[in-house]
Amino acid sequence: MTRTHLKLGGAVVVALTLAPMLAPAGAVQSSGPTLKKIAEFDLPGPVGKRFDYLTIDTDDHYLISAHLAADQTYVIDLATNRVVATVTDTPGAEGVEYVPELKKFYTSNAHDNTIGVVDLKQMKVIKKLKTESKPDGSAYAAPFHKLYVSDERGKAEAIVDVNKDEIVKTLHFDSETGMPQYDPVARKVYVNLQDQNIFAVIDPATDEVVGRYPVGKCKGNHGMALDSEHHRAFLSCEGNELMTVFDLDKNVPIAFLPLAGGPDVIKFDPGLQRIYVACYSGAISVFHEDDADHYRKLEDFRVQHAVHTVAVDQKTHRLYTPEQEVDGKPVARMVVYEAVGDR
Repeated sequence: MTRTHLKLGGAVVVALTLAPMLAPAGAVQSSGPTLKKIAEFDLPGPVGKRFDYLTIDTDDHYLISAHLAADQTYVIDLATNRVVATVTDTPGAEGVEYVPELKKFYTSNAHDNTIGVVDLKQMKVIKKLKTESKPDGSAYAAPFHKLYVSDERGKAEAIVDVNKDEIVKTLHFDSETGMPQYDPVARKVYVNLQDQNIFAVIDPATDEVVGRYPVGKCKGNHGMALDSEHHRAFLSCEGNELMTVFDLDKNVPIAFLPLAGGPDVIKFDPGLQRIYVACYSGAISVFHEDDADHYRKLEDFRVQHAVHTVAVDQKTHRLYTPEQEVDGKPVARMVVYEAVGDR
């Protein structure tokens, strides 16, 4: 997808020489809706219960959805929008991460403080690993065959050898840990230290912390997504409702843009250069990456209240987000959106 947004004639050169963009509060520059609902379907329930992270198994074309407060996890066929399995024994599942070469996924079970190992062939939990307190987001470093799980309230990062399905090391911090991400270009794992507003770097070759950097005026950096090609991290700042762009070369924040209320999960679609932040107040904040240093807010796309997680299919550019209520009525359903509008 080519970039088509700096349509300012000769002013383009001037714009590219400026410092990284700091969007004014409330700035929205979309000419129309950025998303269109194309499908919705019920999930096995129960209704009115909180969901959490989603991930996509691109090999089998599955969407894996953690239904946190229902203590179960769904495997959904993306081609048919049908639930092909409901995996139980995932109490309080928050994070969920797919490991392609082993045909397994891992759930972060906050209600019993375990990491669940799920065999996709059997569609059931085959092992549980005890963690510290409230395992949450997770990331897989494929070249190292390691899974990194943030024990949020335990202020720790549990490191799992996925070949052995054993926790081989736990890193401890002086802060609750937010979402981790693995950067395949830098070959580093990043983790948000959300109480301290710090961005930490882990070397997966040694599992040592090799850097800690402040994230500027971002408060409560919980969610994270990466643009590894352009060496950028995108942080959702729960404490002051900002989306922060972090330069992974210079290790400094370079842009801050306003979010809707209650930001949580953040995702990046590199094909469209779009960033999506699911916000509990009832919006998906949508941004465009014009280039590595320039970002625009397109809109706060209205969704149901309590929607706070989203997955992006990078092949179709579709968004998936679960709903626990519709106009105040409890439900359990998945909604599918197509990317449209200003790109």
